[in-house]
Amino acid sequence: MNLASQLVRKIDDQTLSREERVQLRCQLAKELEEAGNFEAARSAMGELWQRIGDRPKLDGLDQHTSAEVLLRVGTLSGWIGSAKQIEGAQEIAKNLISESVTIFQALQAAEKVAESRVDLAICYWREGASDEARVILRDTLSQLVDIDSEQKARALMNSAIVEASTNRLNDALRILTEAAPLFGRSHSHAMKGRFHTNLALVLKNLGEAEQREDYIDRALVENAAASFHLEQAGHIRYRAGVENNLGFLFSTAGKFTEAHNHLDRARRLFVSLKDSVHTAQVDETRARAFLAEGRNQEAEKVARAAVRTLEKGDEHSLLAEALRTYAVAVARLGHQDRARVSLERAIEVAEQAGDIEGGGVAALTMIEELDRSLTPDEMSTVYERADDLLARTQHPGTPVR
Repeated sequence: MNLASQLVRKIDDQTLSREERVQLRCQLAKELEEAGNFEAARSAMGELWQRIGDRPKLDGLDQHTSAEVLLRVGTLSGWIGSAKQIEGAQEIAKNLISESVTIFQALQAAEKVAESRVDLAICYWREGASDEARVILRDTLSQLVDIDSEQKARALMNSAIVEASTNRLNDALRILTEAAPLFGRSHSHAMKGRFHTNLALVLKNLGEAEQREDYIDRALVENAAASFHLEQAGHIRYRAGVENNLGFLFSTAGKFTEAHNHLDRARRLFVSLKDSVHTAQVDETRARAFLAEGRNQEAEKVARAAVRTLEKGDEHSLLAEALRTYAVAVARLGHQDRARVSLERAIEVAEQAGDIEGGGVAALTMIEELDRSLTPDEMSTVYERADDLLARTQHPGTPVR
């Protein structure tokens, strides 16, 4: 019998106090959340909470249990809000998690403070507020210097994710490489699977940017390790992410049949989880594969669907990326005006999200794809804008472009 099944049986034990049953519900919800089963985790909270935007029921609970409920409801609001593209969900999540941080700090529960602050940083990162996420994670790690714990591992992994998402790929690789022994000592298949997934993603992006085949080969090895651990953990959501990454890798290598097979599997898994944002992310990856194949009309159709989905939520950096891919597709179909509008919007969305580099890449894409339709003055203006936005770029492939 796995831990989740054991917890369900214990919750039904009527000899337990309400406080004890609430604590078990939170433990069960966390277990299901870590397996990527967010709807089941929401159901596990029972009468305490069921809908994003509703205040959890804390009447009669002590401070520690109340903080635990606030943390679980906050993290689930963030995950479900992201998966279903619920506008405003990240702000709701941040408020609830911040409440839990305050209580845990008053109780001097250091590990719970760290856990809550990592989850808070994740919410900021989802919104594209990378600087805020980076500050929270650095502060959290400063409190865990001499401690090797699960929360230190989570803080390091999410620090790498933040750096990778802002194209500081070498920083991300350094963080993950230095953290590898800590993850190696972990007994959690889910934790190890996420580590190998993120390391594979960084290696894939560096390999593409620097034309390093050895990095691409290492990314394939890391994805295989990730698949093993995530299968052991029963984590469908992250396994789907690995399939998406493999689709991109095979597309980069020109192996398009294999790429589309992996993307088909990724999409089926995300659809089964009713995860619209990551389904859209798979569609954006497929659009890139179609562009690499010269199948521009199919790329336009798939990228347009991704944009429409991502427009509904708070994940602005992902929307900016999809807008760029859509613009490339329509530009190559000869619709220069539509491509320009899409790229202007991509720049605006990225800048609003604090993703300055994403805005710069969109401006650079405008130069690359629309050079024939821009006047010399317009080209000069766009170039200056791209140069300004990318002045501090750390992406190794951008200066080459």
